[in-house]
Amino acid sequence: MQTVDDVNDLDALRAAIKAAQEEEERPSLIRVKTIIGWPAPHKMGTSKAHGSPLGEDEVRLAKEALGWDPDAHFAVPDGVYEAFSAVEKGAAVHAEWTERYLAWRDADEGRAAEWDAAWRGEPLPGFAESLPTSWDKDKIATRSAGQQVMAAFEKTIPTMVGGAADLSESTKTEFPDEDQFTRDHAGRNVFFGVREHGMGGTVNGLAAHGGVVRPYGSTFLQFSDYMRGSVRLSALTGLPVTWVWTHDSVALGEDGPTHQPVEHLAALRAIPGLVVLRPADATETTEAWRVIVEDLEGPAALILSRQDLPVFDRNELGPAAGVARGAYVLRDEDDPEAVIVATGSEVWVALEAADLLDFPVRVVSMPSWELFEQQDEDYQDDVLPEDVPTVSVEAAISMGWERWADEHVSIERFGASAPGSEVLQKFGFTPSHVAQVVRDLLDDLEDGD
Repeated sequence: MQTVDDVNDLDALRAAIKAAQEEEERPSLIRVKTIIGWPAPHKMGTSKAHGSPLGEDEVRLAKEALGWDPDAHFAVPDGVYEAFSAVEKGAAVHAEWTERYLAWRDADEGRAAEWDAAWRGEPLPGFAESLPTSWDKDKIATRSAGQQVMAAFEKTIPTMVGGAADLSESTKTEFPDEDQFTRDHAGRNVFFGVREHGMGGTVNGLAAHGGVVRPYGSTFLQFSDYMRGSVRLSALTGLPVTWVWTHDSVALGEDGPTHQPVEHLAALRAIPGLVVLRPADATETTEAWRVIVEDLEGPAALILSRQDLPVFDRNELGPAAGVARGAYVLRDEDDPEAVIVATGSEVWVALEAADLLDFPVRVVSMPSWELFEQQDEDYQDDVLPEDVPTVSVEAAISMGWERWADEHVSIERFGASAPGSEVLQKFGFTPSHVAQVVRDLLDDLEDGD
């Protein structure tokens, strides 16, 4: 660390910057001592210089203290433009770079095509065909399915770079054939360390550069709190980043309430411009990644499970292509008397609950509220008819579900420390309990009539 006692000591500032530039082993910190609001005589060194405008009179006094014309507005002193201008140097450097760039394109048309695709934000040809459509297990956690999907598209998105905040083995978000990024070695797998906030800022910075690099960052869903500022900024500025959050509910189990997300889905859905996707099985996970890569322009949050989930038989159920529309009918019945709508890890519970009921029930998978909200009213009404009683099932708080459902199976408190299956049972995420909630809703409506 180097300290500059006087911000006006330009020689000391230049020396500190030069020393920092020459340091190649360690990070540098230059501490410059300043006085806030200097040289406004009545407000410098006070909180008023930070929290409110100086005011016309104080601005005039500050100009006089600097020897500037107090009647000149938005004036730039002589020599400033000249000192900071890089027009001539920049033009020369850019012309030299352009010459080398065009020569490279002529010499390597294949790589030039890859470069163009990267700058357009597109995967290489063969991306969709590379995605897995079958699975070697009847049950698989969506984080593990996500791992297989990333391995499958590794070669067709060569510019995707990212990693996890000290949890790569848990989030399963590494490219298996790629190297680790270090200060001495290029690689696409980044181990960010235990710093979600720093990871979020880095991912945003990579995306803000534009085009070539398509970054992602991952950690547990509960830890999205630690990087919320970065997530909000990615949505505010429309950055094409992917946030992958695993361990998506109280099913996390023995790690207990500190690690079990409850309010986090609602908090993320509250961020304008962020598309949240919570796939129900491995096949939906594949489609969710496809939507993120091919359909979306801004940031996406991919919410994945730690626990194994059944892989649905798509010969009997609705196709996972419905993920692109946010919600779709997974299983239907003629003239359903009720609808059960669920997201992610609880969709299988909804299916089995419908099996327990002795009247026709439609089951809807709703991986993304945001994408469903983008659909026209006719489609929304086709999936979730307003005149059919609806129960939502999601292992999280029910905030917001009142728009889509009449009754909710949710969690309105913090979690508990126990095996995940026991925690889910304790909070009512079982087919029998969901089925009873549906019966009770219909009984209540009938009594009301």
